[in-house]
Amino acid sequence: MTMASEHPRANLQPLTLHIPEPKFRPGDAVDFAEVDVPPAGEARRPDTADKASDFIDLAYTLVRVLDDDGNAVGPWDPKLSPDVLRRMLRSMALLRAFDERMFRAQRQGKTSFYMKALGEEAVAVAAAYALDYEDMCFPSYRQQGLLIARGWSLVDMMNQIYSNTADRLGGKQLPIMYSVKEAGFFSISGNLTTQYPQAVGWAMASAAKGDTRIAATWCGEGSTAEGDFHSALTFATVYRAPVIFNIVNNQWAISSFSGFAGAEATTFAARAVGYGIAGLRVDGNDALAVYAATEWAAERARTNQGPTLIEHFTYRAEGHSTSDDPGQYRSEGEPNAWPLGDPIKRLKDHLIAIGEWDEERHAAQDKELAEQVKAAQKEAEKNGILGHGLHQPLESLFDGVFEEMPWHLKEQRQQMLDEESASGRPWDIKA
Repeated sequence: MTMASEHPRANLQPLTLHIPEPKFRPGDAVDFAEVDVPPAGEARRPDTADKASDFIDLAYTLVRVLDDDGNAVGPWDPKLSPDVLRRMLRSMALLRAFDERMFRAQRQGKTSFYMKALGEEAVAVAAAYALDYEDMCFPSYRQQGLLIARGWSLVDMMNQIYSNTADRLGGKQLPIMYSVKEAGFFSISGNLTTQYPQAVGWAMASAAKGDTRIAATWCGEGSTAEGDFHSALTFATVYRAPVIFNIVNNQWAISSFSGFAGAEATTFAARAVGYGIAGLRVDGNDALAVYAATEWAAERARTNQGPTLIEHFTYRAEGHSTSDDPGQYRSEGEPNAWPLGDPIKRLKDHLIAIGEWDEERHAAQDKELAEQVKAAQKEAEKNGILGHGLHQPLESLFDGVFEEMPWHLKEQRQQMLDEESASGRPWDIKA
C-alpha cells in the first residue's frame, strides 16, 4: 500500500499559520479610523419575546444611545429620569475616585495588588442600575462598580484589599477579589471564567425552584477562549437558563490583544449566534446603552425567553493591573484616541445637554467623592495594612474550606501551631 506522504505534491504551496498582531505597538501613531462606529440610535430594538434568530444583525453592529452632542436618541433610549442619571453618574465617579486612591495605596506599599476599571465604569455601574438588587452577580475582577452602585461599604471593600483584621475573607483572597453575599456579589476567582458555569447553575436552580431572581455574569474577551465559557453557554442554551452573559471586550488581556481570542474573525457577540441565543453588541462607554441592553436582557430572562449574551465594546485605559506596564506592548496614544470616548464624560455631557447638570456641580462632586474615599481609607487603615504583620490568627488558615474540618486537617493544623510555638515567632496563635 502506498501512503500519500510518499509522493509529495510539489505544485501545492506550503501551509502557513496566521499569527495575530495588534495594529499599534509602542511608539506607533494611533488611528482608529477602521473601527466601525455606527450612528447612535441606528440599531433596532426587538421585542424581548422575539426569537434570537430574528435579530442576528444586533450581534454585529453597536447598540448606541448617546450621540456626539450628548443627546439620547433611538429606540434603545431607556428614558431614565434625571435623578437616576445623576445617581448613575455619581456611582461611576465614585468608582473612579475609589480606584485612584487604591491604586496609589498599592504604590505606597499598603497592599500588594490592585486593578482599576478606568474607562470601563459604565459596564458594571449601568448594569447594576438595570438589575434588581436581589439578582445574583457573578463578576470578573474589574466589576467593583457593582458593589459601589449597590451602595456597599467602601471601608469593607478596602478591608479586603488590605487583608487586615476586618477583612471578611480572613486574608484568604487576593486583593480586589471581593465576596459579598449580602449584596448579591459572588466570590471573584483568579481562575478565568469559572464564574460562567457557576452563574448558569445558580440561574438554573432559581428557575427550578420557581424563584423570580436571575443571574448575570461578566468576563473579559480573552476568557471566551476558555472551556468554561462554552460549557456555560451550552447548558444555558439547552435549559434556557435565566442568565445574562456579559463579555467586556476592552481590547486587551494582560499583554495580548483581542485578536488572540478571535476578534479578527468576528465579534464576540457573534458567539451567541452559534448557540442560538440572543446576542447584542453594545457601546460599552455609553451608560444608557449598557443600561438599556441589560434591562432588555433581564426582561427576556424573567419571561423565560432564555439567556442573552452582551458584548460591551470598550477600552482598558490603564494597565491590566498594578503588576502590568501597558507601555511595553501598546501605543501610549491608544487610550486618548479610542473613538467611543470616556464613559463618565459622555454621561456628564448628556446631563448638561438636557439642563440637569453643569461643570461646577460636577467639579464639586468630584471633590466631595475624593474626600469620601479618603475618609473611608483612613477608617479602613485603622484595621491594618499590608506589612503590619499577620492580621488573622494563624490557626484560621485552615478555616472556611469544610463545614466540619476533617481529621487530617486538624492534625496538620496542630502540627503547624506546635512548630510555630516552638520557633518562638511572635504570631498570634491559639492552642
